[in-house]
Amino acid sequence: MIDLAIIIINYKTPHLTVSVLESLISEVDISVMKVVVIDNDSRDDSLLILDKWLKENAANSWVNLIASNINKGFSGGNNLGIQSVKAKNYLLLNSDTTVRPGAIRLLLETANKHPEAGLISPRLESTSGKAQESCFRFHTPISEFINSASTSLITKAFRKYVVAQPVKDYSDYYQWTSFACILIKAEVIEQIGLLDEKFFMYYEDVEFSFRALKAGWKVLNNPEAHVVHLRGGSSPVKSQTKLRKRVPRYFYESRTLYFYKLYGQSGLLSANILWSLGAFIAFIRSLLSNKYKSKIVAKQWQDNWINYLNPTKPYTHPDDYDQT
Repeated sequence: MIDLAIIIINYKTPHLTVSVLESLISEVDISVMKVVVIDNDSRDDSLLILDKWLKENAANSWVNLIASNINKGFSGGNNLGIQSVKAKNYLLLNSDTTVRPGAIRLLLETANKHPEAGLISPRLESTSGKAQESCFRFHTPISEFINSASTSLITKAFRKYVVAQPVKDYSDYYQWTSFACILIKAEVIEQIGLLDEKFFMYYEDVEFSFRALKAGWKVLNNPEAHVVHLRGGSSPVKSQTKLRKRVPRYFYESRTLYFYKLYGQSGLLSANILWSLGAFIAFIRSLLSNKYKSKIVAKQWQDNWINYLNPTKPYTHPDDYDQT
């Protein structure tokens, strides 16, 4: 059994995947580590580009390239990689990341020093070195109200429900942390299972962390380990949200499933009602001030109710609907 398996999902981002692999060359100890790249049915030239890079860099000894014939999303793709290799620890690593020198060593050392921590994350940062918010509290119905209202008085009144936590320069525990780069001990997976493949993309990291905490594990962030995160490499959700455009259906399917699994049907209803109340406040504020910027995206009023009557309904695969 190896010490660490690094799982990278490629979906139509071969050049980004090559970039993260290049950042791993000096960081991977091939005697105790392995990298697994899952191509999530890209249907482009990804496999050719990746295979060419592996051959040119004699990397086949430490990188396994696996072609999935189905795009199984974030959960399914990572699960495929985890199941392909036996390891003591698994590092899920986005294709839109690059690993700073020493980051993997620090994450492994942190895992060894803290037996209570089942999930360990690094500091995520931009290419300029600016830290990104990557540690969080769980989403709740009240946090939906805070987010949609986007009003400082409401945020301050319910500050203990704010999801995103301030960046710290010291290690600390959180309810969940970004899965753009996350080390998960094999013991955690053995105890609570793999990522839930009912989530195509989004909220699967929160739900997995919830199960881990419920089982007695802790989530630890060590900001001494640095990983660059470009954000949005394989998904348009972040870019669409920034432009206030409609985001893909799978985001709302995952949101519905998350609130239902954690809080039941009444919790899901509360989340939607409180979000709508916050959105109404945001609407009134936008009428009163041209300077106010709402966070509401197109069609969100109706899309929040997707799968409400059947929260566990299988997601509609992105190949089967128009994301625009």
